[in-house]
Amino acid sequence: MSPSLKSKQAPPLAESNNQTNTIITNTSSNINASTNASTNASTNTNASTINNTNASTDAMPATRAVPTSKQSAIEGLVASKTQRFFAKRAPRADASRLTLRNVYIFLSRSGVMYALLLLITFVTGINYGNNLVLGLCFYLASIWVIGFHLTFSHVFGLNIRLLDAPLVKAGQVGWVTIELLNNKAKPSRQLHLAFDHHLQNAAAAQSLPGDTQKVGWFKGRSQSTVAAKPSAAILPNVWQQHGIAPYVHLTSLQGRQQLRLPIMTYQRGRLQLPRLVMSTVYPMGIMRAWSYLYFASPVWVYPKPLAFDLQASQVISSQDEQAFSAHTSIGQNDFESLDEYREGESLARVSWAHLARGQGMLTKHFADPMGQEQLLDYSAMPAAQHEEKLAQLAYAILHLAKTSEAFQLNLPGDAGSVGQGAAFIDACLLRLAKCP
Repeated sequence: MSPSLKSKQAPPLAESNNQTNTIITNTSSNINASTNASTNASTNTNASTINNTNASTDAMPATRAVPTSKQSAIEGLVASKTQRFFAKRAPRADASRLTLRNVYIFLSRSGVMYALLLLITFVTGINYGNNLVLGLCFYLASIWVIGFHLTFSHVFGLNIRLLDAPLVKAGQVGWVTIELLNNKAKPSRQLHLAFDHHLQNAAAAQSLPGDTQKVGWFKGRSQSTVAAKPSAAILPNVWQQHGIAPYVHLTSLQGRQQLRLPIMTYQRGRLQLPRLVMSTVYPMGIMRAWSYLYFASPVWVYPKPLAFDLQASQVISSQDEQAFSAHTSIGQNDFESLDEYREGESLARVSWAHLARGQGMLTKHFADPMGQEQLLDYSAMPAAQHEEKLAQLAYAILHLAKTSEAFQLNLPGDAGSVGQGAAFIDACLLRLAKCP
C-alpha cells in the first residue's frame, strides 16, 4: 500500500476515536445522573422510613401497657385459684391431722438440679451406649425414690392443735401458741413452721385509709385512725425491727411439744390467722414435703391507746360523790362472810366460837369497798372519729387497770357492768375489738 493512501485513511481513524470518547463521556454522565437520582430517592425513602419508625416508636408505649396489665391479671387469677384449691383440701379447724389429702411433696431447689443431673446421665448413657453411665443414672434414680418416701414420712401423720389465740394491741406482735403431737415410733426431723405472712402483708400494703371493704385478713371498717401500714417493700423489715424470727425450726419432734409463732397486727378488729406452712427437706434435701393448715379461731386486736386528759373526762357512775361502790375486794377491814374451812387456810381466821357451839370449823372472810365507780362512756370521749373514741377508751381502761379502780364501760348499744381485775380488763378490751 502506498504512503499516500495511508495518509488519506488516517484522519477517519482519529475522528472515530473522538466520537467513541464522546459517546463514552455521555454514557458515564448519564450513569452518574441516574446514580444520583437513585441515591436521592433512597435517601428520601430512608428519611420517610425513619419518620415512620419514630412515629411508631412514639406510639409504642400506649400499646405495650396492655400486655403487662393482662399478665398481672393472669398471675393474680392463677394465684387465687391455687389458694382456693389448697384451702378446699384443708378446711378451717383448730385441730388437724396431716394425711394424704393435705400433705404435698415436690422437688426442692436442689432437687431440680438433681433431676437435671439424672436427665444428663441418662441421655449420655443412651447416646454413647455406655452401661456404666446408665448404671449410675439408675443408682441415682433409686436414691431419689428412697428420698421421696423418707421425706414424706417425716410430715405424714403429725397432729397440730391451736392452743391460744391471744388478745393483741394494734401494731404489736401477737404470739400464737400451737401444740404438735408425733405418735410415731421415729421422730420427725428438721421441721420448719411459719405463718404465710406474704399474703397478709400484700393485702395490708394494698389497703388504703377509709376503705370499708374486707382488707387482708381483717373485716373492713374505717381506718382513719388506724396505725399506718407500711408499703410492701418495708414489710419484710418489720420482723428485723422487732428482732423476731417469723418462723420456728424444730430439729426433732417426738411426742408432744408446744411452740409459739409470731403474727403481726395492723388494725383493730378480727384477725383471721393466715395459713400455717409446715415443711421439711430431710433427709437428703432433694424433695420438699409441706402442708397448709387453716385455723378457725381468730385473733382479736384492740385499738392502740390514744392518750387524752382522763381526769377532765371522768364520770362517776353514782350521783352522790361520797357514795361507795357496792362491789368489794378481798381485804382486812369489813367482815363479809363465813365459809367452810379449807386445808391450808390460816388458823387465825377460824371462827372458834362457831366451832365451840358445834357448828363446824368455819373461816371468816373480810372485804374492803372498791371506792367510787368510774364510768367510761363512749359518748363522753372528746374525740370526733369513731376509731379515735375507741382508742381513748382503751387508754382509759389500761390506766384504770394500773390503779385497780372499778369502772363501767358503756359502748353504743352495749352497756356493761361494773368490775375490776385482769379478767374484767381483758373482757373490756375484747368488747372494744369487737365493736362494729
